Amino acid sequence: MAIVRYNPLSELRSMQDKMNRLLDLAWTREIGDEIREGVWHPPADVYESNAAVTIKVELPDLDLTDIEIRAEEHTLTIKGERKHSEEIRKENFHRIERYFGPFQRSFAIPPDFDAAGFNASCDCGVLTIVIPKTITVEIS
Repeated sequence: MAIVRYNPLSELRSMQDKMNRLLDLAWTREIGDEIREGVWHPPADVYESNAAVTIKVELPDLDLTDIEIRAEEHTLTIKGERKHSEEIRKENFHRIERYFGPFQRSFAIPPDFDAAGFNASCDCGVLTIVIPKTITVEIS
């Protein structure tokens, strides 16, 4: 058995992250069955270039066919569900740190972007969505 140095700050960060997610959930929608179902928000990076905005979302173990992407009224919504593998029973786990269950993320898209003309790909568990600008503007 390996010796692991105890780091109380990592446990505090984990607890703070869970509390932040719970509070975000409470502010954005009513608390109910969603918490029991394990609603989670996959982490995302959003960055902009001269020609487009790119959204990268961590979705390990999911393919593009498992993910629903919708663009409506300047909002891009990503929905799906990450399920436990049928091969491994829950009682056989020693630790479960990754989130499972349904998820949904929504991003506001400014009017100068063509939200309906997005391009999506999923590689190595990272969903990449590129939304082109309708007018290219030079960023300094």
